[in-house]
Amino acid sequence: MSEIKRSVSLYSYQDSYYDGKLDLEGCLRETSKAGATGVELLAETMIKQFPNPIYTEEFQAQWKEWLKKYNLTPTCYDAFLENHIYDNRMLSLGEQVEMMKRDLKCASILGFSCIRTLVSTPIDVIEGSLEYAEEVGVKIGLEVHAPFSLNSTWAQGYLDRLSGSASKFKYFAFIPDMGIFCKRVPDVVEDKWRRQGAQQKFIDIVNKAYEDRVANGFTKIEYSLNLGEANMNYRNANGQAKLLEQFKELGASPADVGYLMSSYTYSWSDPQDLIDNIDRICHTHAKCYNTHEDYVETAVAIPEVVAAYKKCGYDGYLSTEYEGGECLRADMPVDDIEQVRRHQEAMRRAIEA
Repeated sequence: MSEIKRSVSLYSYQDSYYDGKLDLEGCLRETSKAGATGVELLAETMIKQFPNPIYTEEFQAQWKEWLKKYNLTPTCYDAFLENHIYDNRMLSLGEQVEMMKRDLKCASILGFSCIRTLVSTPIDVIEGSLEYAEEVGVKIGLEVHAPFSLNSTWAQGYLDRLSGSASKFKYFAFIPDMGIFCKRVPDVVEDKWRRQGAQQKFIDIVNKAYEDRVANGFTKIEYSLNLGEANMNYRNANGQAKLLEQFKELGASPADVGYLMSSYTYSWSDPQDLIDNIDRICHTHAKCYNTHEDYVETAVAIPEVVAAYKKCGYDGYLSTEYEGGECLRADMPVDDIEQVRRHQEAMRRAIEA
């Protein structure tokens, strides 16, 4: 049997948390009930008066008690590096490094072996934090979120820049997000735009274009310090500008265009990318959008991704990160607890197959 383990990112329960149905302990309880043995924490969101309680013996004891009670292991600590907390300026490089060090320290205190930092985190901040990461024994995991990808000049750019110190380099890793393994645009995204007025003929054009990109291979995003420019170049290299022109000629509505633009936030990569980079992967976001009653995730190719991880002997965690609620909460109820349960079962079946 595979040694792949299952975790839940508490991001998945954001609707239940916001609505007051779950508190932090409730999220841990539901994580355990769903069958996971690991937990990924969003401390800034779920620990009131963050970060102060983390430094107290009282909270540390409570945290350990909860983990024991629900048989959970800390897997990943989500860091956000908010560098625009002032109205009149961005944080300096030194201030951003100090914020990263704060998150590394908090992660270490709570027993996490890695932190997730967003794809937008400046490379200078990561480089400036690696010495401290080594000191506290916590890896900095850069999220590989769609439309970014492994086996690309973008990923290689980070590896080339950070490889100067072999010791520090051990504390830099990638955290793939399974949104980079979408075989189709999530059905909840399609339904959202349909409710807002998108017409079926334009939905069909977008879906066919996405299907063609999957079949022919996506043009991967290039390494650049200007992520906005890199993202726009990526979109146009994969046909966005041409489709926009076609939609204009056909008289598309704003909702039709909205669905088209949304489709470029998803991507498909060959799961072989995981095998090629397995030594640099410390954790995985098992992104999911809508898992049906038959335990089939309608966009992410769970069986193919899990098969790749099994092939290369991955023994880390796949952490459910339910995001479909973003397409529902404006006008429909969100059952994040059930979605997590279904997704955990879908992963269990793939792992044990």
